[in-house]
Amino acid sequence: IAASSPAELRLRIVSSLPGKHSAVPVVIWLEPLAGTPALSFPSHGHYTLLQKNRTFIPHLQVVPVGSVIEFPNRDPFFHNVFSLFGGKRFNLGLYESGSSKSVRFSTAGVSYIFCNIHPEMSAVVIALGTPLYAEADTKDSVLLRGIPPGDYKLHVWIESVPQSFLEGLSRPVHFSTHMVDLGVLNAPIGGAGTVPHANMYGKAYASDDRSTY
Repeated sequence: IAASSPAELRLRIVSSLPGKHSAVPVVIWLEPLAGTPALSFPSHGHYTLLQKNRTFIPHLQVVPVGSVIEFPNRDPFFHNVFSLFGGKRFNLGLYESGSSKSVRFSTAGVSYIFCNIHPEMSAVVIALGTPLYAEADTKDSVLLRGIPPGDYKLHVWIESVPQSFLEGLSRPVHFSTHMVDLGVLNAPIGGAGTVPHANMYGKAYASDDRSTY
């Protein structure tokens, strides 16, 4: 019985840059390696990324691969939701207040989502094929419980940290029935806030993109 008991993983994210930084979104997940059975999400459920007050709510969503996310517009003006940066690539076009469009996130990956009209709007959707994931708390500490014994590859996502650096944080981890404490992971975490990005045409936003449109 003890051999099948679940394990736990603990780690803490610390900025390698000088000065203090605000807590940033962090997600870790475990990909089962050969010989370790994969777990399935209990259900896909219903997900929504609301557009309200020129903000995507919530800013971060982790969903099972194959999930459909609704993008309702609850602002009194138009929005144009798109994602062209890895993960699921899509462009919902211009749509008015009170209407909604949806996207199925059919493959695993990280999708960075923006509005082509309002550059201050951003959100992140992480589609996973495993329910073994956890988000960091307000102190950038992560605790993942209920891990079946076996061998896994750890993946780490930290907002605003380059993908090339994040790939270097990935590592194989073996679990038996005990807590695995990876200690501190250092990453170049800067201040909180929207990362500058181009519009859906790959160009800079116009200076009047914060209009009431």
